[in-house]
Amino acid sequence: MATNENLPPKVIKQLAKELKSLDESPPEGIKVGVNDDDFSIIYADIEGPAGTPYENGAFRMKLLLSHDFPHSPPKGYFLTKIFHPNIATNGEICVNTLKKDWNPSLGLRHILIVVRCLLIEPFPESALNEQAGKMLLENYDEYARHARLYTGIHAKPKPKFKSGAICESTTALNVEQHNTSVLNVEQKNAASGAGLSLPTPLTLTTTSAKGSNNPDHQQQQSTAPVIETGVGGIGIVGISGTAPKKEGLPKVHADKKKMDARKRSLKRL
Repeated sequence: MATNENLPPKVIKQLAKELKSLDESPPEGIKVGVNDDDFSIIYADIEGPAGTPYENGAFRMKLLLSHDFPHSPPKGYFLTKIFHPNIATNGEICVNTLKKDWNPSLGLRHILIVVRCLLIEPFPESALNEQAGKMLLENYDEYARHARLYTGIHAKPKPKFKSGAICESTTALNVEQHNTSVLNVEQKNAASGAGLSLPTPLTLTTTSAKGSNNPDHQQQQSTAPVIETGVGGIGIVGISGTAPKKEGLPKVHADKKKMDARKRSLKRL
């Protein structure tokens, strides 16, 4: 579950909406993931744009959001090594959108698109990697060769972000609120059920046709358990009703008398 201790609830709610939007409708060449433990770290995989030295490369980056985001811009870093004038050897990204041109109304989608555009059109005038910036200005072919070399070695396809990460983390934001609602409902049900009494035991009765004297059609009774309640809950105490009558003995005696009568008739013959 996401803790998100570094960000206020209002910002977390806005980020959740943006992340869900990016997951359902990602920008071209960009796939976003989220840290399950902290929304202040946003990951993204960027495909190298076609027609550039970064083509066919897969570059992973991250955005670090400070506690006062969006009033202050996030910091961007490439986790994949890349030869680029505006990306330092430690991966730090230098782009005006994340510095002097920052505006609190800019969202994550805009930031990620700007970073990908940086791979299409570098700005050597504000280079963090001076070697790459100088090479780009003086000998583009040499710069492109270095960039392609780095891309082929380091920018291999990355393992995909695990499915449903954004959805699960977004859902986790409402867990506390949901648990509170469930607790309130349970307490309400417990209060309303305290004054209700349990139904009395039922006795199921099957009667024979009126006026029948046949022992086989005597009245039969089945009983239900007697239930009592107490502090410890509900428990079965015993069985109510009478024990079943012993039937069939008169019938046995009648059959025996018939047999004796037949024997005596046979002897007379």
